[in-house]
Amino acid sequence: MSDNSLAISLVSELLTADQLLRARLTRVLPNKMEISHFSVLNALARVGSERSPAQLARAFHVTRGAMTNTLTKLDISGYVHIRPDWDDARKKLVSISPAGLAARDAALAAITPLITEMVGDLGEAKVRAALPVLRDLRTKLESDDPTLT
Repeated sequence: MSDNSLAISLVSELLTADQLLRARLTRVLPNKMEISHFSVLNALARVGSERSPAQLARAFHVTRGAMTNTLTKLDISGYVHIRPDWDDARKKLVSISPAGLAARDAALAAITPLITEMVGDLGEAKVRAALPVLRDLRTKLESDDPTLT
């Protein structure tokens, strides 16, 4: 297999797997939650502190407009608190609300069986072997992205 064919096969497999995984996750997420909503709630729950919309946009490699759209939907649902930054009134800070933590926990409970089943079907050894390659690929893509600097 040529280098070009190998690269095309890799990208094709990644894109197809991404599409299929997103479709399965979307089907099991509760209350019409979107993957982007769960991702933001999960990130806020993990860090345990406020973040600006710009910080979140950078972390998720999306535009500020896309992040603002997601945060607006989460705010309407009562899942996040958005407040002015008292040090710089032009900025805002976002934190997860108790309802957001509950929604994140419900989503995690809904997707865990699906993920656990996939890992079981593939085998833990294969998944552990794939993770470093996928992590290296992500790191390479991040380091080559001029919008992240």
